[in-house]
Amino acid sequence: MRTLSDMHTVALATAGHLLHFELGVAYEIFGNPPLEASGSWYDVLLCGPGPVQVGPFSVEPDHGLDRLVSADTVIVPACADVDEPPPPELVDAVRAAHEAGARVASLCTGAFVLGAAGLLDGRRATTHWGHTAELSARYPLAEVDPDVLYTDNGSVLTSAGKAAAVDLSLHLIHLDHGAAIANSVARRLVVPPHRSGGQAQFVATPVEVNGDHRLAQLLAWVLERLDEPLTVTDMARRANTSPRHLGRQFRSVTGQTPLQWLLTQRVRRAQELLETTDQSVESIAVATGMGTATTLRRQFKRVVAVPPDTYRRAFRDPSAGDVPGRRR
Repeated sequence: MRTLSDMHTVALATAGHLLHFELGVAYEIFGNPPLEASGSWYDVLLCGPGPVQVGPFSVEPDHGLDRLVSADTVIVPACADVDEPPPPELVDAVRAAHEAGARVASLCTGAFVLGAAGLLDGRRATTHWGHTAELSARYPLAEVDPDVLYTDNGSVLTSAGKAAAVDLSLHLIHLDHGAAIANSVARRLVVPPHRSGGQAQFVATPVEVNGDHRLAQLLAWVLERLDEPLTVTDMARRANTSPRHLGRQFRSVTGQTPLQWLLTQRVRRAQELLETTDQSVESIAVATGMGTATTLRRQFKRVVAVPPDTYRRAFRDPSAGDVPGRRR
């Protein structure tokens, strides 16, 4: 493996249809050393086969993809369309760079390029939560984790959506230059050097079924009664079926057991109340059928990966009080 040299080269892959946010984040973070960095920093290169449209901007690479192959670190920004196959020359260059000893990192949907290059096989990976299922289906040998902000397999790293590109970039700086320098870069960006939890806390509540589906009426009925001590038997009785058959229906439609789905909905309702009301954790535990604050804290952290109080501080709407008529 290569070691950090006096001028550690970071090659940003600029090929195919890219999103500008992740490319801009990487260029800003690795291209601007903090004042506290007294030694060597990074030599940032834009590598691609030619001019490329990146969102509303046109970017002209400094070097061809051949230079990417000899870089110390290769960063693949987000792809604009995961259904569009990545350019074969980019896939080949990323694979060759890794085989030559480069550290390869993807930002957001850039993970699909790493998957096409075979770099995710047998490794833990992530991408934006909206695309983790597709990444897992397309590259079944990868261990896709939909909840984390980034993964680090040593020579292969991946990040979740958008702002997680900052998290992974700061992690790389921490590895290369230590905590003090990473903290300095974070202060310049006005972001925490390390965020608690994973991207599960940012996932929107999914719409489970269409209105005409056989489970639609049952799910709507349950969502109106999350404060009640519902059981699988209660749900099966409402659906006029057996608990065993209801379990099969739930798994086929939601990918979860009835109790797993119910717990997820209770946690999602708790998220909403933490964001939009001043209710105490104890009151929210009762309103969501968790019973006690201890149970709510345990289940909330298991699903969202951060405690309720931490979540509220991050997502609380300062203009929203506990107003009359708000759903509880």
